[in-house]
Parts: sequence; C-alpha cells; structure tokens
Amino acid sequence: MGTNVMLGSTTLFQACVKSIPVISTRCLSITSLPETHQMLQKTCRDFAQQELKPIAAKLDKEHLFPAEQIKKLGDLGLMGVLVDEEYGGAGLDTLALHVAMEEIAQGCGGTSTILTVHNCLYAGLINKFGNKKQKETYLPSFVDGTNVGCFGISEPGSGSDAANMLTSARKESDHWVLNGTKSWITNGYEAKAFVCIAQADKSKKHKGITAFIVPMDTPGLSLGKKEDKLGIRASSTCNVILEDVKIPLDSVLGKEGEGFKVGLTGIDCARIGMASQGIGIAQASLDCAMEYAGKRIAFGAPILKLQAVQQRLAKMATRIEASRLLTRKAAALRDEGKPFTKNASMAKWTASETATFAAHNCIQLLGGMGYVSDMPAERYYRDARIVEIYAGPTDIQQLLVASLTAQEYGLKARHQQMIRVRKFRANDYGFSRIGLPRVRGL
Repeated sequence: MGTNVMLGSTTLFQACVKSIPVISTRCLSITSLPETHQMLQKTCRDFAQQELKPIAAKLDKEHLFPAEQIKKLGDLGLMGVLVDEEYGGAGLDTLALHVAMEEIAQGCGGTSTILTVHNCLYAGLINKFGNKKQKETYLPSFVDGTNVGCFGISEPGSGSDAANMLTSARKESDHWVLNGTKSWITNGYEAKAFVCIAQADKSKKHKGITAFIVPMDTPGLSLGKKEDKLGIRASSTCNVILEDVKIPLDSVLGKEGEGFKVGLTGIDCARIGMASQGIGIAQASLDCAMEYAGKRIAFGAPILKLQAVQQRLAKMATRIEASRLLTRKAAALRDEGKPFTKNASMAKWTASETATFAAHNCIQLLGGMGYVSDMPAERYYRDARIVEIYAGPTDIQQLLVASLTAQEYGLKARHQQMIRVRKFRANDYGFSRIGLPRVRGL
C-alpha cells in the first residue's frame, strides 16, 4: 500500500477532514479515486450544480466574468489547488485538479477555463518557480479568489511555434524593459498580474527566453479589445500590449534563460486541466441527452428505447470514460514525478475531440431543441470547440505523441516539409531526449 499522507487544506472540506488519512495515489488504480478526492468531487459537483449551472447561460449571453463565484471558489481552495498551504493554497495534487476541473466544467465551461489558466499557468508556475518574495507577493490574494492571474506565451505571429516569439526583454542597469504583444490572453481583463514569456537573448534562441511576473497596472502595459468568442464567454480574452514596460530586475520567474522551460511546464499541466474541462463538457452533454431521451416520447415510447438512440448514447459514454482514464493516468504520472508530456497530449487530444463529439451528438439527439438556446446543448457545443484549439491544437498533440512514441523506439519522427524536431536538455523537460515539433508559417 501507499504511504499515508494528510489532506493539504483546511478550507477545502472543512477542518474535520484534515484528520482523515488518505492513501498515496501512486499505488491506486486510475479507475478509482481516494476518499479525499471523492469528497472534493462532491464539493465541486455541488458547487457547479448550485452556483454555476443556474447562471451559465447568463454568463455566456452577456459575456460576464463570474467574480462572486470566483471568490467562493477561492474560499473553497480551488483557486490554488497546486499551491502550497504556506501561501494560502490547498496543497493538493494533479488528480485533485483533474477532479475539480471536470466538475466545474459541467456547470460552466467558461469558468473552468478561468480556473485552469489561473491554477496551471499562473499560480502553479509561481508556486513552482518563484522565490519566497514572489510567492508572498503574487500568491495569497490570488489563491483566495480576490484576484486572478494570466499567462502569455502566444503572439500574433507565433502560436505553436512559441520559440520564435518577438516579444523582447532588454536588461538595463536596474530594470528590464519589455516590448511586444501577447495574444489570446485568458483572464486578461480581470487579471492583476501576468506571467509573461519573452526573448531576452535572441542569439540563444529558446535558451534565451526568460519568464517574468508583471503587474497588470505597470505603465506601458495595455489591453487590446475584448474578443467576441464562439464559446467560453465567461472568460475574457484579449491581447496584452507591452510598450517600454519597465519592471525590476527581480521580476524574473525562475532563472534567466529558462523561460521556455517555465512556459512548457505550465502548458503541460494546463493540458491535463483542459482535458478535464473537455470531459466535463462531454459529461454534461451526455447528461442532457440522456435526460431528454428518457422523457421525449415518439412512436408511443421514450426515444431512449430506440436502438439508434441507444447506439449514440453508448458511443458518447464510452468515449467519455476512455478520456477520463487517459487524463487520470496523465495526472498520476505528473504526481509521481514521472514523464507525462505524451500522456497529457493524448488526454488533451482525446478529451477535446470527445467534448465536440458528445456535444454534437447531444444536439442531434435533441433535434430542433438542441439548436436553440432554451437548452444548454448548443452552448456545450460552442464551449467544446476551443478545447481542441488552445494549449496546442489537436494536430500539435498528435505530432507530440508521435515524436515521443518514436523516441521510445529509438527513432526520430519528422513530419516532411512542416516539422523539424528540436532537442532540449534533459532537465529542461524531464526526459533524456525530447523532440518538440515546431510548426513553420504559423
């Protein structure tokens, strides 16, 4: 059996829960959840169904940020799932993150995006790479839900080809000067601080990239227009524009020249969170379809009795379960400190396509009712589409899986004309050798 550990938060399940011993997830089947994670699941499910689901349509229609609900999620410990207790976080693991994000996504896809980005790409990175002063400054008021953070690595001219970023960081006598534009910044309009990945030494290519923590009220930092998106409308998305932004020398997150490592570490974690989001949207779609099929009468009986409907529901349920198991394995590997990049990509790719598949089939099963906003099916479909795109679209996930699988066979995978595989140091990414696809022309 695994080692007994204690739950890491008194705010998450009330003080009494802290006395419950749990078993390390390292020795548990991915088909079951430890007792504490089951309690977390119930807490998140209740919150999603009671606090988020009733307002999800309004948040979507009016593009509203759920500030009140974010504060409540902070009180529950869900704005700092991976943050140490010392800085106000829950001190939990990646499996807990997966459980929480899946349940929250069932209530509101946009809110789950806010949480995933905040937990994986802001708070989680500062907790892992920040020094004591940075953690004390940029974590407590963020993990309690008072503030949210954001993250920027993509640019108008470089998405998956992040190493070719143009945003620059120039070191002067007593400060850094940042210039450039970061695109697709989730939480941009609400965030109070920004983890920004910039090129500090172009001659060193990806090894010249450095990560910085930038307060959003720093002079020279401005926001582009708030994007009018297809889905996940509860979360804001915009460009962050940096024009001679001066920040102190101690604003570096991690070490100089390790910004690419910092960014990819966060993105790997986010892929697990986004896979969980996809599963949540898919599960909500299945729940909606199943309820409708049990009530809708056709040919004198509920349509659930029709074989064609049963086949549609069976495919949805099977793909959801497969996606859930892939995601839990990726989470377990990360918690064990083992290489998990390939598994995170598998999970994100599979779960994102499952979300779209389930939402599509939910609409098909509901027919005309699935096409109108009186039912949530059309919102599920719109929310699902982004899961196949951000943190690397499906094509990139497949290239990563192929490249890493080939390396397990001692081979090199190259995609003709478009992809070249670049090597990183072992300690850059937790592998002896890793090939990262770089897409030209994006």
